[in-house]
Amino acid sequence: MDKLTIRDVPIKGQRLLMRVDFNVPLDKSTGEITDDNRIRAALPTIQYAMEKGAKVILMSHLGRPKGSPDPKYSLAPVAKRLSELLHAPVAFSPECTGEQAQQMVAALKEGSVLVLENTRFYPGETKNDPEWSTELAQMGDLHVNDAFGTAHRAHASNVGVAQHMLSVSGFLMEKEIAFLGKVVENPDKPYVAILGGAKVSDKIGVIENLLQKADCLLIGGAMMFTFWKAMGYGTGNSLVEDDKLELAKKLMADAKSAGVELVLPVDTLVAEKMEAGAPSKVVTAEQGVPEGFMGLDIGPASIELFQQKLSGAKTVVWNGPMGVFELEDFAKGTLAIAQSLAKLQDAITVIGGGDSAAAIGKFGLEDRVTHVSTGGGASLEMLEGKILPGLQSIGDKKKSRPVLIAGNWKMYKTPSEARSFARVLLQGIGKVHPKVGVTVCPTFVSLEGVQDILTGSGIHVGAQNMYPENEGAFTGEVSPEMLKDIGVESVILGHSERRAIFKECDELINRKLKMALEQRLVPIFCLGEVLEEREAGKTFEVLERQLEKGLKDLGPEGMETVIIAYEPVWAIGTGKVATPAQAQEAIAFIRNWLQNKFGEHTAQNTLILYGGSIKPANFAGILSRPDIDGGLVGGASLKESFIELVRIARRMMA
Repeated sequence: MDKLTIRDVPIKGQRLLMRVDFNVPLDKSTGEITDDNRIRAALPTIQYAMEKGAKVILMSHLGRPKGSPDPKYSLAPVAKRLSELLHAPVAFSPECTGEQAQQMVAALKEGSVLVLENTRFYPGETKNDPEWSTELAQMGDLHVNDAFGTAHRAHASNVGVAQHMLSVSGFLMEKEIAFLGKVVENPDKPYVAILGGAKVSDKIGVIENLLQKADCLLIGGAMMFTFWKAMGYGTGNSLVEDDKLELAKKLMADAKSAGVELVLPVDTLVAEKMEAGAPSKVVTAEQGVPEGFMGLDIGPASIELFQQKLSGAKTVVWNGPMGVFELEDFAKGTLAIAQSLAKLQDAITVIGGGDSAAAIGKFGLEDRVTHVSTGGGASLEMLEGKILPGLQSIGDKKKSRPVLIAGNWKMYKTPSEARSFARVLLQGIGKVHPKVGVTVCPTFVSLEGVQDILTGSGIHVGAQNMYPENEGAFTGEVSPEMLKDIGVESVILGHSERRAIFKECDELINRKLKMALEQRLVPIFCLGEVLEEREAGKTFEVLERQLEKGLKDLGPEGMETVIIAYEPVWAIGTGKVATPAQAQEAIAFIRNWLQNKFGEHTAQNTLILYGGSIKPANFAGILSRPDIDGGLVGGASLKESFIELVRIARRMMA
């Protein structure tokens, strides 16, 4: 799970819409914060953004205000405490979206911080409402997700806004992904998992997933008694899920079949009441829990057994306490597990949030384990193997296909200007990354001069058009053979301006494409819809027609070198840009069409670029989408910003 982080993108001067978890406990009578650990946990990402000159806009929920403003859940006290911790002013907006919030965002200076009011004061937050997500997205240029605790929820502030801009992880989220991702995807062996808590039903998915990965599974907490009863042991007044007894038997059988050692406690500490100072005693599994008593902790023999099983482990995940650790009388089992993990110097030890995190914090051992998760529910779902929407919406760092940045210079730059700019690119881009291709397409009269300068640099030269004949009485046209003789390697065909201004039809574009392939030129085949077609809901219809006619008579072999560029015509030279989600949707349609027409291999190996008002501020968000393999760049290719586009792609492919 290799996700983009805040380090991977340029943030100076950018409005960072950062989702943090400031859901801190408040004193009911005074409204004062009683524990600021969650605020402190977010400080490294916030401070990094400030130091890099970003404009930091923080979003968080607090409590459960049920979709409307409630003064007792205001983030105003959080903003005040954050200011104290940062030793810097922190502005507070009494609304999350709206005119006042927008004015406060506009007034932000580089390196300054603004806290928006509670996101859950708005019903659109938990509903992930598209309209409210759009409104929220207008507040920022880049989304930073540093709230793992909400990663299992598809809300507007963590998933909705990511449909409009690039989402990257903050440092806290990065750490969660690194450690929980490793234990889920590639744990070092032996791998021991410890599960506790009250109910088997809360952990069914986790147990089933761990049976495919773990070597040993230790079961404690009240859930142990459902297993005990399934095995015929007495459970007294202990918490038992009678409707899960058959499930417990099945899980034990599945563990045996999978070769996973499922270890249950052999004794338990029991008492008549769950109270401090209540008389207690230890009973074995064979003795069973007497009537009138309840099991409240694992016993000493079980502690010793669990410690033996933990010895030599290379990966340990712990989710759920062994007993009622909040009461000292019944905390020995949980304390012993925490101390055992603290002693495993050569193992990755991950605490799965919730009560386990609270327990290890209570015992002062959080600094002695590898990682304590900040999200109980999120960590549980991740251990189940579920896809968390808050993680899925963060951009991927590495792509399966190489990336291409192609600059279309159109009818700009005289031959001398073109040569001069080629030298600027040569110096600024330097050595080309093996997975990031760079092509520039000057005017016909500048091709040879630019090619002379860039030869051997790794920066390729393409043409903006060609005629589908090698020679003849075609006044004003240029043939593919002429382009090849100069050293040109690729050619743009079917560009929206050729279609609109010069009335090129699909049939002519198809002829050009076939001729380019015949002459071993790489065609960059352009297609896309105009505004009227998009607004009429005909985008896919238009794309399908252009694909069918433009690629007519080509088979999988003919498609081997074809590059496709999706240009939403309404977003070219207008200042508008398709959102990353819109670009991904259209390009995914194209890739799916290719699969149906030419097969899986062609679909997965064809580079599909996006072209439409690309600039450094939006390129990372577009490039982060799984089906987008680069950009066909217009205006930004005429400036040094083209170099920054290449750098962004390199960072994302590092």
